[in-house]
Amino acid sequence: MGTTLTSKGQVTIPKQVRDALDLAPGSEVEFAVNRDGDVVLLKAGKRRARRGDRFEAARGKAQVKWRSDELMALLRD
Repeated sequence: MGTTLTSKGQVTIPKQVRDALDLAPGSEVEFAVNRDGDVVLLKAGKRRARRGDRFEAARGKAQVKWRSDELMALLRD
């Protein structure tokens, strides 16, 4: 699916995409650029919460009782 950019920077969102995202006139949308440089169109409010750090959700969750020096000794032996 392709579309043409107007001189004002506007594009028409193809009907298949509008239907898939349940977009109607007046709907708010968000644009994002993923790591591959692709532009992603999101219905406003449906976006996953972004974290400043991708490891933030895992930080502080470990149940390991090892100390760093003990773990390093185990890994190096």
